[in-house]
Amino acid sequence: MIQFVDQVTLQLRAGNGGDGCVSIKREKFKPLAGPDGADGGNGGSVSLIADSSVTTLLEYHFRPHQQGGDGADGAGDFRNGAHGKDVILPVPVGTVIKDAKGKLIADLDEDGMTLLVAEGGQGGLGNAAISSLKRKAPGFALLGVPGWTGQVILELKTVADVALVGYPSAGKSSLIAAMSAARPKIADYPFTTLHPNLGVVQGGDTRYVIADVPGLIEGASQGKGLGLEFLRHVERCAALLHVLDCATLEPNRDPITDLDKILHELNEYQVPEGQVPLTQRPQLIALNK
Repeated sequence: MIQFVDQVTLQLRAGNGGDGCVSIKREKFKPLAGPDGADGGNGGSVSLIADSSVTTLLEYHFRPHQQGGDGADGAGDFRNGAHGKDVILPVPVGTVIKDAKGKLIADLDEDGMTLLVAEGGQGGLGNAAISSLKRKAPGFALLGVPGWTGQVILELKTVADVALVGYPSAGKSSLIAAMSAARPKIADYPFTTLHPNLGVVQGGDTRYVIADVPGLIEGASQGKGLGLEFLRHVERCAALLHVLDCATLEPNRDPITDLDKILHELNEYQVPEGQVPLTQRPQLIALNK
């Protein structure tokens, strides 16, 4: 069963604006008392908000279609149509929003940040609103504007202070379990960890977050072994902790060789413009087993 999703494509449709109304007011002794057609309601918009209580994009993996409510049509007697319901979708802090072509739209890297993704259409004007001295009783009204429709891509990049990197089965999950209250799955086979695990470490008056990133292998910077999916979660970390396995039984592997290969993959990975390359950030080495 899927428990963690860090990339989804949303199909969004904002609400359409309601149509304006054509109506002429009729009263006793005033069969033609002037236009009273009201405006249509605005369509509901779709927004994203960064929420620290949300940790995965799993909900949108199963429900990728999201839409705002349509605005109601205007009515006679100056009764404006109701506005469509706005939809606010909570996403994890650290979610990056891109358009269908992969162009960056926004980075929700702080709790509470909000982004209007799909704007609802404006309601059409009724004939009362478009009447004038020259056209006192228009026999027409304006249609509502369609809401925005399209795709956006959500990518989750883990927000942590320190990232644990290394080969599969190097002991990264055991280390984060010993240092924090995180309880990742631990087993004696490669790629036990398939999604990042976050743990909060308290050292005296200092508190920081560490991320247990799934194991990297040679060729990870080109996507081998889902490397691109894993390296994405290292981008925001201020420091790296290399966990090296000193007791591996695999041929052609030793701590020095493992470190050289991991550093090569980190150096080959292209971070977003303006960020410090991964290999130029503070780094520590932890020997395990």
